[in-house]
Amino acid sequence: MAASAKTIPLESSNAISDWTVVLPRRGKRRRSFLKSKHPEQDQQPWAPTDLEMDLNRESKLTEKIQMCMKRVENSTFYHVLLDQVQSPPVLEAFLRVLGSESKMQMVVYGIGSIESYEPPQLQLSLAMLLKRKFSWIGDIEVFDPILSATESRVLENLGCSVLSVNEQGQRQASKPTLFFMPHCEAELYDNLVHANWRTERLNNIVLFGNSFGTYEEHVSEFRSSTIVDSSRHILAVRKFTNEFAIDTVSDDYFGAFHDTSWHFFSIVALAALQFTSKTE
Repeated sequence: MAASAKTIPLESSNAISDWTVVLPRRGKRRRSFLKSKHPEQDQQPWAPTDLEMDLNRESKLTEKIQMCMKRVENSTFYHVLLDQVQSPPVLEAFLRVLGSESKMQMVVYGIGSIESYEPPQLQLSLAMLLKRKFSWIGDIEVFDPILSATESRVLENLGCSVLSVNEQGQRQASKPTLFFMPHCEAELYDNLVHANWRTERLNNIVLFGNSFGTYEEHVSEFRSSTIVDSSRHILAVRKFTNEFAIDTVSDDYFGAFHDTSWHFFSIVALAALQFTSKTE
């Protein structure tokens, strides 16, 4: 699979309730993501289920997001995060992923309802502010199956593209890509790593999301077969991961960004990824 494709992750009663790290995000309904050995067969087009057009509602939401962006931009949290991105170890990691490319596209998965809840608004605001700040961050693509038609139109008006296919996190990184995925489910991160289980693809990825180190700690502690199965690629790639935890600074940003890290993958040999031949 190349740039875009995968099925819509439906609500399921089989969600992993005993996975204590990946808590349902405030303002984001917990979803189960399908795992397939042949993900390209799972592709389905997606469109918002509601077709309501309300210009007043769109205007209010746009104003709300713009106000949220100003709030984030003026926060200590944002300036501390900018300092981190521009610190030598993190900036060097970004530049290594960029290589000879001038832009790194951004893919935002699992954003949740940007109309109904504050954490998704804060997360979207940060994504757009990062693009504004750094010239090497390219276009932003967004997807969450719970997005409404109003939210989709507002995202487009704000300069983002809303995907028309649910990729289930399985975008193959054929070029430098920043996956912006704070507080997604373990399955979604695992799908992403699985879909890119090649040296050149993993080396093209920057992941902003739940700490892989914390996943590893909890697997060591709980050792549930369900937990291990939902995160086996996360655990396998952990030893090749350079992780930089962010500082939420204040309680205002804890709900949207706690336990979130920048992840960079440093794979130097294909032989290191032979894990799949024994487990697939």
